[in-house]
Amino acid sequence: MTMTAEEMQKLGNHSVEMAMSSLSSWTKNAQAIALEVADYSQKSFAGTAAAWEKLMDAKSLEKAMEVQGDYLKSSYEDFVAQTAKVSELCAGLAKDACKPFEDVLAKTSMTK
Repeated sequence: MTMTAEEMQKLGNHSVEMAMSSLSSWTKNAQAIALEVADYSQKSFAGTAAAWEKLMDAKSLEKAMEVQGDYLKSSYEDFVAQTAKVSELCAGLAKDACKPFEDVLAKTSMTK
């Protein structure tokens, strides 16, 4: 099958549009991930500073151990929650970035 110059140009334009759409989705999602990670880092730093202050104010070993235990528990819970959020954002990135190509793949599989 031979293609005319016009058909080749349409195919090329369509390919560029798909690539630009995919890149746009990727950029938007990557920015959301970066913002989420930066926000978590800021909150984590603030939580660490607050725990450190409480630890310095502890008058007994028992109180210091309690502060340390509370900090470790909350840090772990925050980390697990953050990991889930970033995982969802990464999955969304992959899904959105591939979306422009789904029609092409569907058409290709239908012609076989």
